[in-house]
Amino acid sequence: IDRERWVPWVQEADVILVNGGDPLYLCYWMRESGLADLLPTLPGVWVGLSAGSMILTPRVGEDFVGWRPPSGGDETLGIVDFSIFPHLDNPDLPENTLANAEKWAAGLGNPAYAIDDATAFKVVDGNVEVVSEGHWKQLTAW
Repeated sequence: IDRERWVPWVQEADVILVNGGDPLYLCYWMRESGLADLLPTLPGVWVGLSAGSMILTPRVGEDFVGWRPPSGGDETLGIVDFSIFPHLDNPDLPENTLANAEKWAAGLGNPAYAIDDATAFKVVDGNVEVVSEGHWKQLTAW
């Protein structure tokens, strides 16, 4: 779709829903398309699922690198200042344990959270609120 067509749709949207997948691949194409440049100016709400949330963080950490971008790193958009370990204790992802999340966070160099599938973040003007009916843990100090 031509940029001239989709940019007005995005600018007028009340909510942008971004699904999961490979976070670095998603982030790469958000940048390539120009959508990443629009994010700071959009008035609506961003709803990210899994990788759709992870791309807003400073980096995803080596544990979540599948596809590697041309830059070679694990850096993402950095719109929020913490990283996310998703799907904590999900039975379909037996490697997503709190112990593995703590090891992952130790190598990041920035604040991080491990969250289950019933947890979300509300970030307004840099203020972070955890919204949860499940379990989560802040892994590094602010």
